[in-house]
Amino acid sequence: MLQAHTVHNSSIFALIGLGGNVTSPWGDPTETIQKAISEVVARLGTDVVQSPLYRTPAFPVGAGPDFVNAAIRVSTGLPAHDVLAVLHQIEAEAARTRTLRWGQRTLDLDLIALGDQVCPDLPSYTHWRDLAPDLQAQTAPDQLILPHPRVQDRSFVLVPLADVAPDWVHPVLGQSVVQMRDARPADEVRSVVAL
Repeated sequence: MLQAHTVHNSSIFALIGLGGNVTSPWGDPTETIQKAISEVVARLGTDVVQSPLYRTPAFPVGAGPDFVNAAIRVSTGLPAHDVLAVLHQIEAEAARTRTLRWGQRTLDLDLIALGDQVCPDLPSYTHWRDLAPDLQAQTAPDQLILPHPRVQDRSFVLVPLADVAPDWVHPVLGQSVVQMRDARPADEVRSVVAL
């Protein structure tokens, strides 16, 4: 079992999006998200800020039952790849399978950002951010891309993220979480409803 440990003295915050829409070994999606939050906190760090839980229509539309979504901000001394490894381990414990991109899932843990890091580099980030929507549904990067290349496009991430890091500024786009959320279509933002 991978154990989180501090690799250097300075901590920065990780922004993590959570979602799920089918039952896991931990229970229904609400129970699964609550358990996942406690697991992330136990393994990654301290100074945690947690959003409320939200109900969101499946993405893309018609892809399955509504999702339960949330976001957390946690201070950690771990590098990005180690944070991602911990998140993948927690997903596996919740019986997450990766058979259909953007399909139904027990648990999805996305590392949205780690401070103001851009990984692996600006050209790679820009390639994935600018990828055409039809290609987004068919391909996934084989390396960690930070910030998450779709964060600015997803109200189901931005609404809960605004509860935990409203003033975080995207290091490439130069916009805060609130600015990115407010740039989304109003009906899409309203579809993300607190439980």
